[in-house]
Amino acid sequence: MESMKLMFQKKSSESTETRRHRHKWKISLYRLSSSITATKTQQQESKKLLQTPKEFLCLISGVLMAEPVIVSSGHTLERACVHACRTLGFCRTLVDGTAPDFSTVIPNLALKSTILNWCEKNSLNPPKPIDMLSAEKLVSALMASTHKKEQKENLSENFSQAVSDSTRRPGRFFSSSSLEEYSAVAATTTTLPTTPPLQLATRPSCYSSSSSSELETLTPLQTQVDSEEEFVRKLKRQQVHELEEAVISLRKITRTREDTRVNLCTTRLLSALRSLIISRYTNIQVNSVAAMVNLSLEKANKVKIVRSGIVPPLIEVLKGGSPEAQEHACCAIFSLSLEYSNKTAIGVLGALPPLLHLLRSESERTRQDSALALYHLSLVKSNGTKLVKLGSVNVLLELVKSGQMVGRVLIILGNLAACPDGRVALLDSGGVECMADILRDNNDLSESTRSSCLNVLYGVSHVGLRFKGLAKAAKVAEILQKIEKGGSEQTTKKIKRILETMKGKEEEEEEDMDWEK
Repeated sequence: MESMKLMFQKKSSESTETRRHRHKWKISLYRLSSSITATKTQQQESKKLLQTPKEFLCLISGVLMAEPVIVSSGHTLERACVHACRTLGFCRTLVDGTAPDFSTVIPNLALKSTILNWCEKNSLNPPKPIDMLSAEKLVSALMASTHKKEQKENLSENFSQAVSDSTRRPGRFFSSSSLEEYSAVAATTTTLPTTPPLQLATRPSCYSSSSSSELETLTPLQTQVDSEEEFVRKLKRQQVHELEEAVISLRKITRTREDTRVNLCTTRLLSALRSLIISRYTNIQVNSVAAMVNLSLEKANKVKIVRSGIVPPLIEVLKGGSPEAQEHACCAIFSLSLEYSNKTAIGVLGALPPLLHLLRSESERTRQDSALALYHLSLVKSNGTKLVKLGSVNVLLELVKSGQMVGRVLIILGNLAACPDGRVALLDSGGVECMADILRDNNDLSESTRSSCLNVLYGVSHVGLRFKGLAKAAKVAEILQKIEKGGSEQTTKKIKRILETMKGKEEEEEEDMDWEK
């Protein structure tokens, strides 16, 4: 009996251990299957995150944006990163080589909605906004890495420069004959003709002017033009006299060496120059803006300069800079406005009011270049409408009546007459009578002035009955008929178009008239 009990206990213990082992296998298999499922889920989520569109990622943090905002330069970034960059004074050069401008911030609600819809479609949790502390830590780390990179580049450049100097040291000495020859060449290249600008010139008036702060001649040592890296380093120095020397040198080189303008117009140099444009030291401000004028003369630089955020500082100079700095700022805005893709951006950033105000400046060059800038900017209808709302028509007509810049003011009025708001404003302000008075003195008019007056009349002639009444009171038809007899072929065509428009409007109004009423 005892032996049978022992055998039964042994079997029962074996069965218990077997059940325990089976239970352990079940648990391990369950855990294994759950871990495999979790790994697959993580892989799927990571795969979805890897397929995130680039437009959804912040250009600074590189993560999916929760609160995307648009800055002045047109870039879309995470709001916290923008605030952190503004707080720490950091401007990172992006992948495309441009630098964002953080002066204004506008929420990008459309992109935010698109990101949320994309997350919902892909079964992903919506992104959470970055807190300010994390954003500042991220930007601080970027600043540190950028500083280390610049130090490495400077060390490598200094080393290569030292090696090259040691290999060509004898060639750096000038003989007396070579010095005389170079001085003669420098004297011929630095003197530019001061011809009066054309009405629609593509080069600012002040470009041919010389400044008291500009060096008169190049020294022989300036034959070796400083590199972009060297200028950036000089423009970031702390001493005022060093900064002054740097901007004068940059202005001189970009004026006399046209081949250096494209190479020197980099994102880093523009970023360094941007802060100097609004310097409280007049000489630094004047030479910085003048250097910007020289850089903007190259067509390849115009869009790059606007995208780098240079326009807002230039507008600040237009509003409250020294007279000479204002003169150069008008030149720069005029030069940049020649590029069609820049016209709308310059108007949106607020250049129109100060330019309109500077039409009454004491400086003739400032008045001329501000008028040309307004002409090119008003070629875009949105800018024309803004000018009308600013009361520009009354200002421009007063200038015409006083005989100031008649030719350039009339071409601006011609652009404003092409938009509906401008036509109404011209009729309200006595524009028809003013044009009639100018055309009445036909003998003293130049062909361009006469053509500009006819353009204004043709634009306002589309208004209809009201124009017909004002034209009849000012005897426009009789004046046009006199001009038509002795005018050129182009003038005759314009007059016929105006008269046909007036006649066509009259016939349309008679057909639409309900005579029974």
